[in-house]
Amino acid sequence: KPQLPASPTDPAWDQAPEHQAKLVPQDQVEPRVLTPTTGEVRVRALTNGSDIAFRLEWVDDSKSDSPGPAKMIDACAIQIPTKIEKDLPEPQMGQEGKPVQVTYWRADWQATVDGRGDTIRDLYPNASIDHYPQEAKALEPGSAAQKEMAKRYSPARALGNIRGGPRAAPVEDLVAIGPGTLSPGPSLGANGKGAHQKDRWSVVISRKLPEGLLPDQRTHIAFAVWQGSQGESGARKMRTGWLPLVRRGGS
Repeated sequence: KPQLPASPTDPAWDQAPEHQAKLVPQDQVEPRVLTPTTGEVRVRALTNGSDIAFRLEWVDDSKSDSPGPAKMIDACAIQIPTKIEKDLPEPQMGQEGKPVQVTYWRADWQATVDGRGDTIRDLYPNASIDHYPQEAKALEPGSAAQKEMAKRYSPARALGNIRGGPRAAPVEDLVAIGPGTLSPGPSLGANGKGAHQKDRWSVVISRKLPEGLLPDQRTHIAFAVWQGSQGESGARKMRTGWLPLVRRGGS
């Protein structure tokens, strides 16, 4: 199968028509967004017959990609029903018995993948740190004692928290059956790459084609965008309703 474009600046995207998806505030469940922020997300899509890639672009003149207390992160996501059926799940994260698949990209994960360090010294270069116990010279790097001490001071990683860094990809596969039910989902082979230029983000999100989506058959998709500078996180986001997603031709 031909390779799908991995970069948002790949000229292959010029082959795909652009859809202007209007965004509305998520005002159905708490915490809500009551004031509109991002007005639209421009979307292009390409498939090679086994995978599908989306290019999302939206205006955001403030790049928010640094984690920290009270800091929110720029992000975007695509949402597709797990099953192709006539009666769609609720667009607000699906519903019981009608799950949705979500592929989620974050700007801070992108910064880590692009090479920014993930330690306290990297994120807070002016912080004064003596040392962490796992970095003590008496502990041989890689030894059982050093690994045990590292677990004590990195509890999220020790428990297998998927949000613990550093990350190999800036996206993750999730599943939901309604608001507040988002959880890790089966792997969809998701990947992605985002780039911020001047006043906008351009992000590629790729994943497997929806199961059972044959040529010229239709399923649906929804999009969401978070602007960290506007305090958006979690349910506080701009979103679309369901939009048709048609696999054209024999590809």
